[in-house]
Amino acid sequence: MNIKPIKSDEDLRMAFKRLEIVFQAHEGTPEADEMEVLVTLIEAYENKHYPISAANPVEAIKFRMEQQGLTQKDLEPFIGSSGRVSEVLNHKRRLSLQMVKKLHDGLHIPYESLLSAA
Repeated sequence: MNIKPIKSDEDLRMAFKRLEIVFQAHEGTPEADEMEVLVTLIEAYENKHYPISAANPVEAIKFRMEQQGLTQKDLEPFIGSSGRVSEVLNHKRRLSLQMVKKLHDGLHIPYESLLSAA
């Protein structure tokens, strides 16, 4: 096992290439240990150089609408009147905690997405 820090995208590519080889290693083997170390190094590099921010609450709602083929009218039980739904989707009104809970419970949108700063 010759593991070194990942300092560049080329190092990252090589780490992924090696990970493909040892990914199915049996637990307790040196290859399984190597796989765990590689995963940790890859995650650390990606988190530092390619961070993924939390979804915008409105974008999370729109994404769920698209996934489930929902219309603005379908959001009324979760958000309120058609005017209120329109205000939320156009970034003119913030989600209340009650709306967040209803959207989470009814449409299974993660709290993290609904509570992130817009």
